[in-house]
Amino acid sequence: MSYAVVTRELSKSYANCQALDKVSLEIREGEMVALLGASGSGKSTLLRHLPGFVTSNSGEIDVLGQTVQAGGKLMPCFRQVRNRVGFVFQQFNLVNRLPVITNVLIGQLYQTPWWRSLFMRFSVEQRQKALEALASVGVEQTAWQRASTLSGGQQQRAALARCLVQGARLILADEPIASLDPESSRKVMELLKEMNQKHKCTVLVSLHQVEFAARYCPRTIALHAGRVVYDGPSSALTPDLLAELYGSSAREFFTSHGTNESPPAVSSLSMGAAALA
Repeated sequence: MSYAVVTRELSKSYANCQALDKVSLEIREGEMVALLGASGSGKSTLLRHLPGFVTSNSGEIDVLGQTVQAGGKLMPCFRQVRNRVGFVFQQFNLVNRLPVITNVLIGQLYQTPWWRSLFMRFSVEQRQKALEALASVGVEQTAWQRASTLSGGQQQRAALARCLVQGARLILADEPIASLDPESSRKVMELLKEMNQKHKCTVLVSLHQVEFAARYCPRTIALHAGRVVYDGPSSALTPDLLAELYGSSAREFFTSHGTNESPPAVSSLSMGAAALA
């Protein structure tokens, strides 16, 4: 069995804060997994460790079959592995002054000769691939607009298009719908699901809303105070279980941010939210 992500006893501390506390998990290739947790639970810290944006204090990380961190140090292969990892940020991470298509083409810089990448000169084939990626996420009409002119939902879809042209095998999405309206949130989650199913990308997406986890992700890993407190089917995250795991803070996972109607699979969760107040 092939794994896209494996962490072993991963720990990270900042001053007096234990951000990650001996986190061990395995995510198989092709899975779509929700990373659930309240603010400060360690979700973003965990995601940023996987491509090597930050290093741990201890533990090991394997990504796409290669060890990228061990004993608090990055391994020589981490840059090669990072090229196959797409990262979607909460605040989109686009260059506002550049056209949308150029922002998408940035995903191909690692495949571009240095002299071309230095001057942002991309081939006709690369530009065509970027246009096709924008069409697949429904924002092809924005290709030549400055990124700053797009709505939040459009910018996030452009960021997903960048992952497509990159050819990412693993997509890490750090609260990608936290800044979006309900309809844009639904579209972004549906695109992540499509990328998982159609393009066979492994997707690990951090969320605050249990409704979205249950609707789009068969499996959920829940963090609390830097520790894994649940790893199993998203459908099993009942109000009673969340209250047991998170206490009074469990109400944070039931918000009005989702779609207007409750998904059938989680209607009982929404109905039980009042019991957590």
